[in-house]
Amino acid sequence: MRKFCGFSQSDGSGNEQSDTGAHHVLGLSVLRRGSRPQVFARAMPELMPSTNDLPSVLPAVSDSESPFAHPDRAAFEAHLAKSSYGPFTLTEAVRPGWHAGVVPREGYRFDTYSDPQTRARLPAIIAAVSRERLFETFINLLEPLGDTCEVVLESSHDKRGHDRQEYVRESVERLVLESMLWDFEDLLTNDGCTGIAIMHPSLPMEVQLDEHKLLIVYAPSRSPFAASLAASGLERNDQLQVISQGEHLHTSHARYTKEFSRLRHRLGAD
Repeated sequence: MRKFCGFSQSDGSGNEQSDTGAHHVLGLSVLRRGSRPQVFARAMPELMPSTNDLPSVLPAVSDSESPFAHPDRAAFEAHLAKSSYGPFTLTEAVRPGWHAGVVPREGYRFDTYSDPQTRARLPAIIAAVSRERLFETFINLLEPLGDTCEVVLESSHDKRGHDRQEYVRESVERLVLESMLWDFEDLLTNDGCTGIAIMHPSLPMEVQLDEHKLLIVYAPSRSPFAASLAASGLERNDQLQVISQGEHLHTSHARYTKEFSRLRHRLGAD
């Protein structure tokens, strides 16, 4: 049975200035882990407040009662079942909200991470990739990280809001890691409660496949990562909005809790 990991929205109040000179709202509930100490830092603070976990079916309410109102059970389940938006296909991990969801589309954009404490800035890339080639695109992005990587597994199974459990594995050979990750493609692609970050062991370079199944890159030079995305057929669009910027739902299945545990132990992440 499908379950909800949570319901999130972006309030659109971002103030981060992108390299393109226009305001962009990243709206990503992610951690930048490449620099220690680890700091919980969305690209812009306080963009995505989350409610408590949703039940499997939300009670119907009218537009006047809630901005997140949705219709009856049958219509809502039909909305959840919809995965294709033109040429873009979502994974099973996330769905747009009923009212204020962003219409998913493929592409990538340049943005900038700003540390809320130090104000240091680091170039970033946000990419949305259709399901059929998402995982291969993710794996291809790891090559610029070098021969040895560090890994952070993130789980929000049985958690509320932004509470997440993290498990770290240091010093793993990248090719060995890639082979292992292919064995868990279903979990990493379709579970809305699982995220993963792969980092260079010493440089501020990081690639994430997050809970929204967006690809997020942080690196002083974006060129090799942008080239990899272009080689995968993605086009740069600095006006791109991604699913995390609107009302959306994360979904999961009970089996993914066990699969996450299996990946964690196989990876040796503590």
